Amino acid sequence: MSEKHVIPVGTYVGIFTALIALTGLTVWVAFHDFGSMNTVIAVGIACIKALLVALFFMHLKYSARILWLYAGTAIAFFILLITITLSDYRSREWFPTPKAWSQPTATAPGASH
Repeated sequence: MSEKHVIPVGTYVGIFTALIALTGLTVWVAFHDFGSMNTVIAVGIACIKALLVALFFMHLKYSARILWLYAGTAIAFFILLITITLSDYRSREWFPTPKAWSQPTATAPGASH
């Protein structure tokens, strides 16, 4: 029979408070320009929030190690999919930009439009 862990209400309130604070931090970060680090900071905060939810609200902290393996596998596949997507995105730098598409082209004198 599985052992049940009772988490005190204070822990839930603390995690909820941390999640609200991290959400506020996410909003604050969204209104400031950190250059190329904007996305990295936002994803970092989101990962911390996801970790808190998985560990405490989903009780992964007190679960069997096989569930840790499943969660780790899901994270590994997520990282793999993001890596593949970003490598595809970065390989498209040779495409013309929309700005280049809208530039007028020179026409021969006397040619009709």
